[in-house]
Amino acid sequence: MSMSRARGTRERLVVIGGDAAGMSAASQARRLKGPDELEIVAFERGHFTSFSACGIPYWVGGDVTERDDLIARTPEEHRARDIDLRMRTEVTEIDVAGGRVRARDVDSGAESWTSYDKLVIATGARPIRPDMPGADAPGVHGVQSLDDGQALLDTLAHTRGRQAVVVGAGYIGVEMAEALINRGYRVTVVNRGKEPMSTLDPDMGRLVHEAMEGLGITMVDDTEVTKVLTGEDGRVRAIATEDAEYPADVVVLGIGVRPETALAKAAGLPLGRYGGLLTDLAMRVRGHENIWAGGDCVEVLDLVSGQERHIPLGTHANKHGQVIGSNVGGGYATFPGVVGTAVSKVCDLEIARTGLREKDARRVGLQFETVTIESTSRAGYYPGASPMTVKMLAERRTGRLLGVQIVGREGAGKRVDIAAVALTAGMTVEQMTALDLGYAPPFSPVWDPVLVAARKATAKVRAS
Repeated sequence: MSMSRARGTRERLVVIGGDAAGMSAASQARRLKGPDELEIVAFERGHFTSFSACGIPYWVGGDVTERDDLIARTPEEHRARDIDLRMRTEVTEIDVAGGRVRARDVDSGAESWTSYDKLVIATGARPIRPDMPGADAPGVHGVQSLDDGQALLDTLAHTRGRQAVVVGAGYIGVEMAEALINRGYRVTVVNRGKEPMSTLDPDMGRLVHEAMEGLGITMVDDTEVTKVLTGEDGRVRAIATEDAEYPADVVVLGIGVRPETALAKAAGLPLGRYGGLLTDLAMRVRGHENIWAGGDCVEVLDLVSGQERHIPLGTHANKHGQVIGSNVGGGYATFPGVVGTAVSKVCDLEIARTGLREKDARRVGLQFETVTIESTSRAGYYPGASPMTVKMLAERRTGRLLGVQIVGREGAGKRVDIAAVALTAGMTVEQMTALDLGYAPPFSPVWDPVLVAARKATAKVRAS
């Protein structure tokens, strides 16, 4: 007798992870099937559900004043929708053959098994913590969860000194540098890459470097942190590289994240080259009829390169959850893939990218042309016009758009969405030049900067 029939006609959905993908899946499944048809049990090991990790730097920096403003839906709100949400409960094992999961109460240590008919894995990602002396010392912080953000704010509130070091210069690194500047700290960013923002090509990353230094941030690129130095009280006092020390009253790790897939790996589920779960278009784990996965723990198809990538973003996680919930609830939906769009800021500098970098294109065997143009956010004569730099990659001969990177001030970042749509549609740079974009002097020059780049790229492709 199947476990679902043993409970009558009602099926049980088990969700591992209570943030964007997991609870979006649970909520969408509940919309489609009532409690008499589908029982939903969700496990979350932390204190919070459905929160915006992307908002943590702005909470730490003071732009967002209340932690709870980052919570989209509380545990009580989920439970009111007949979702049996069990907080502070960590799943420690998935028994695929037996159709069950083992969970442990974080506070009491009590363990129990829960059977499932359908399983959703939404375990997210974990911050990369360097394997070096002192990395776990008090005053060294990651910023992946609301608990992490609260711990960092507590440190900032009780630290007398005003020296901060950020390790890493990706999205989290630059955003946390801004947050600490806003808190009145003297900030040093130590970055192993040649330039900040490795998601950009180095020439565009150089613009970010120069702008960050202009904001008073000390940039130390092409340098590896070797250890965290502590004082007599055991707290962090500095970070060390091969040839220097940088005083630090607080250290923030912004090195990036890895998929949290230890559970899935132990259960024998398929992982990709980046360690993320592999799924089909319906977000079903490959080779497993009743298991789905979404959010930061999965790899997704890059529509431009045709290869899987790990791109941990809340936008994707929420879409994955919607797709999974629709399929689990008896409907139908797919997630076709991404083009790799992301936008960030450090103070008034906006940084955006979509599609492939030069090294991405080379790795998959594409030949390409690049152009870089300087333009302004508004008509040059209109007050407040600010400069921006746009870099565009186009495939040689075909002219297919491959990627766009933008660095500038107000009005620069969201222009990347034009390119994201063009990439998704498979447009050529020549086709882009005819796009009917909105124009008025307060919003753009007559030729939008993205279209100026497309015109220049078209001419270069024709000449190649």
